[in-house]
Amino acid sequence: MDTPDTSTGFDELGLSPAIAKAVQELGYESPTAIQRQCIPHLLEGRDLLGQAQTGTGKTAAFALPLLSLIDPDLRRPQVLVLTPTRELALQVAEAFQGYARNLNSFNVLPIYGGQAYGLQLSQLKRNPQVIVGTPGRVMDHIRRGTLQLDGIRALVLDEADEMLNMGFAEDIDWIFDQAPAERQVALFSATMPPAIRRVAQNRLKDPVEVRIAADSETVDTIEQHHCVVTRFHKMDVLTRILELEPFDGMLIFVRTKNATTELADKLKAHGFAAEPLNGDMNQEMRERTVERLKQGQLDILVATDVAARGLDVERISHVVNYDIPTDPSAYVHRIGRTGRAGRAGRAILLVEPRERGLLRAIERIIRRSVPAMDPPSAAALTESRIDRFTQEILKTLTEQDLDFFYRLLARITQEQEVEMMDVAAALAYLGQRERPLDVKDDPIRPVRRDDRSDDRAGRGQRSDGRGRGRGADRDERRPRQDRERSGARPDDSDLVSYRIEVGHQHGATPREIVGAIANESGLEGRYIGRINIQNDHSVVDLPSGMPRDIFKHLKRVFVCGQALRISLLSEGANRGWAGRSDSDEGGFGSTGPRGKPPAFAKEGKPFKRKPRD
Repeated sequence: MDTPDTSTGFDELGLSPAIAKAVQELGYESPTAIQRQCIPHLLEGRDLLGQAQTGTGKTAAFALPLLSLIDPDLRRPQVLVLTPTRELALQVAEAFQGYARNLNSFNVLPIYGGQAYGLQLSQLKRNPQVIVGTPGRVMDHIRRGTLQLDGIRALVLDEADEMLNMGFAEDIDWIFDQAPAERQVALFSATMPPAIRRVAQNRLKDPVEVRIAADSETVDTIEQHHCVVTRFHKMDVLTRILELEPFDGMLIFVRTKNATTELADKLKAHGFAAEPLNGDMNQEMRERTVERLKQGQLDILVATDVAARGLDVERISHVVNYDIPTDPSAYVHRIGRTGRAGRAGRAILLVEPRERGLLRAIERIIRRSVPAMDPPSAAALTESRIDRFTQEILKTLTEQDLDFFYRLLARITQEQEVEMMDVAAALAYLGQRERPLDVKDDPIRPVRRDDRSDDRAGRGQRSDGRGRGRGADRDERRPRQDRERSGARPDDSDLVSYRIEVGHQHGATPREIVGAIANESGLEGRYIGRINIQNDHSVVDLPSGMPRDIFKHLKRVFVCGQALRISLLSEGANRGWAGRSDSDEGGFGSTGPRGKPPAFAKEGKPFKRKPRD
């Protein structure tokens, strides 16, 4: 149900006096929408199914009423909260402790993997009234007999969709079976897929359903932009954003654990204070890393979705989606790490040309467009660096004792017979060699919506990466003579045949192959020749003289879940061309087939951009 908004205050919701006093002491003035709608039903003992995003105040929505119902004098677990991650368990436990500040003899215990059993066993002996834990560690304690659920009055599933995504479905069912049949259940989830509906149907009794719109609380407080950029230039664009954006703390999201360490290492090499945050780190290391961000010893965390669950650091002013999430609802979770509790925040999304479908899916789920921004230009970067350089000079002039250096420069100008301006220019050059002030080379260009070569894969592909069907590759299947008459491709003598390890059995179509090669090499689609798709591989004709870095990069490009692993065809299969061996590094050199100059050296340059690591 979607209850209309009212001006109800906490004092009118029916909380117990001790809890209501704690709310007032904590400075809470009025409940959020999720709190206003959930608290009365939970106080009545009703089961509840709540749909709300992170940052909407849902922890207080279930913690405040359940604390009002517990018996603090009864020393046994009465409330069990299951969370998907250790970070969220700690955050929820901390919230319970704060709300129960006026309850005598109250204890809450977070239990999670990665923490020593001995410490948890000693704390369990104190019989805490509230247990907050991850499913795996909760199951371990139940099996050991160190956690008894016979006194449980309420069971909460927080971020249930994430727990199911992480494979905890069977664990949750097992824990439900160990709890008393008569207990109150509250299930909170950001999304409502069929799996969540099944859990609600099987485990909740006549539940009240509360829904909070995805963009009603968190998204509106965050300034959002997206930047369309090719994969080669993502790192360049990111470092420029970091130089030009005034940020306090930043969270950068990537898809994989390996990517967190790789990107963090690259950022550190560029001089940024960055560290990874992923599931392979032990709990002590994760907590220490987050604490360093809170204390200002770190400025940037590079994280995966799971690792960032429950992360609430006030310093985070910016969230950058370096890799766009494949699940649109995850976007709201990610940017919810900034703009919390009404604070301002900024979110930047890097979108590869073929990922525009995912961007549109995100815009649908948040019910608003994400405005486009151009990648920071070389001119803007130059101006920013000059400004910082100027400020450093002025600061040094006012704060440092420079008498020795005045005398040194006077000596140099006299002995070497040079002007003071010449010496100053030389010193400025020496001081900026590592990061030049004048950024002259600017390979990054904005990718426009009508850029056909960059968006070839995006047109005709769904957001899941599969083609639209037989008609989707009509342009690539049309007769070669038609394309030749239009002047769309070079002469056959300038083409070289390559083998790629993607074929019919992988679901490959000409459109996907053309799109991948065009996007990842900077090669305009009109320069790509015949494509012959076999069962387990394909043959594609490309201009001769492909640059080495592009050839190496294409080996690692994926189409339909398969790496291209591009290689030159053998001599006999290459349409009469005297092919080179693998030792020739993919057909690079001063001449192309039949002794002609390589196509990339001609006017027009098919390969326009070079990939950068």
